[in-house]
Amino acid sequence: MADNSLGQIFRITSFGESHGEVIGIIIDGVPAGLDFDLNLIQKELELRRPAQSGITSPRSERDIAKPLSGIFNGKTTGAPLCFIIENEDFNSSKYDQVKIRPSHVDYVALRKYGGFADYRGSGRFSGRITAGFVIAGAIAKQLLKIKNISIFSYTKSIGNIFDIKDYSIESEEKLLQIRENSPVRALNPELSKNMEDKVKTVMHDKDSIGGTIKCIVHNFPSGIGGPIFNSLESNLSKAMFSIPAVRGIEFGAGFNASLMKGSEHNDPWIFDNDDIKTTKNDSGGIIGGISTGMPIEFNVAIKPTPSIGISQQSVNIKTKENINIRIEGKHDPCIVPRAVVVVEAMTAITLVDFLLVEGIIPSILN
Repeated sequence: MADNSLGQIFRITSFGESHGEVIGIIIDGVPAGLDFDLNLIQKELELRRPAQSGITSPRSERDIAKPLSGIFNGKTTGAPLCFIIENEDFNSSKYDQVKIRPSHVDYVALRKYGGFADYRGSGRFSGRITAGFVIAGAIAKQLLKIKNISIFSYTKSIGNIFDIKDYSIESEEKLLQIRENSPVRALNPELSKNMEDKVKTVMHDKDSIGGTIKCIVHNFPSGIGGPIFNSLESNLSKAMFSIPAVRGIEFGAGFNASLMKGSEHNDPWIFDNDDIKTTKNDSGGIIGGISTGMPIEFNVAIKPTPSIGISQQSVNIKTKENINIRIEGKHDPCIVPRAVVVVEAMTAITLVDFLLVEGIIPSILN
């Protein structure tokens, strides 16, 4: 099973399964001399951890990150960093390879790996592997902070409840406080309550629901990226689709651009204190695959969790019969709130790799 690594210089390799002993991440290319802050990593993991509220999975995992290598005297050494997280709360008896769960990887993994892949809790395909992404993202955020680059994500919608306000020019510190007071990680208190009620309703009905996450990157320099196959959009998109629940991504005006005229969509250039900027940002901070210096903005679509308690049609591959199944176990009625920090992490990982390739972040920090 290949394809578990991402990045050129800042390169991550994910390992472990949902119901195995551990999940983990190897991070190569971290510059030597970075202050190691385990508390910062744990704070980020807390945002992704299950059982953090009444509308998330009740699976009780502490998600304690244990560093194994690449750190000496409180600093990164330049060697690969390796972290593990022990899996503590799982019940594998709820999983049966014979019964294929709708919209899960059961069938395609069976075809791909001949029945040898770990199917418990979806194994390698579980959203649980994103805990490792968050660890790597926390370190990437530290490196971005050196260049005053910040990343902020929030829940833009759950179901048909949308927050259409533009928050890109507001204080991130203030927005962070508001977000963390919302169980769904939204920024509008009234809409947050409506979203929470929506999740509770589908949870009561043993169903699930999806939503969207907005991500905004501030102070990313212009001129970073490449044409065609190495564009910022293509690399960010690949990173986003590495998150198991993601079904779509749009930059700037996104699909609404298809409804616009050129005179509406074009972003006019202006001088602003000797800097060149645009008066609006329908391009999402990227043109031709290269950063413009404006905020990088994109929305990510998150699908409803496929694990639901409602009876669904499926098959028994052993008896070759059509059957109905109800999925048991500990699952999220809506994964969006926990995925917010994962979107930030994968964004940070991607952008740091570009800056290391361009030499904007050095290999040794003094």
